Amino acid sequence: MSQPIVVSIPHHLGKEEATRRLKAGFEKMVTTIGAMVTVGRQDWVDDHLDFSLTAMGQTASGTVDVTDDQVKLEIHLPGMLGMLANKVKDMITQRGQILLEKK
Repeated sequence: MSQPIVVSIPHHLGKEEATRRLKAGFEKMVTTIGAMVTVGRQDWVDDHLDFSLTAMGQTASGTVDVTDDQVKLEIHLPGMLGMLANKVKDMITQRGQILLEKK
């Protein structure tokens, strides 16, 4: 059974700008996490993303939903990756906040 992580990141960008930044930065953000992480699937429909990624030989899947004032990410970490849930959550929160900073 997978260990779910849910992260909500508030923003002041509006839905369109936040979605644009996420589309542009999602894969780059994942690759900065580590060389052993690869994005398997990235399916955007409007302001909703279904994705999968592989790390340490295990596949994780998740969703991202963008609203006018927040981004909600949910990812399911299988097996050994589930043991890293707190570290992954902290990293996603930190990098997501940087990506969504108003500039």
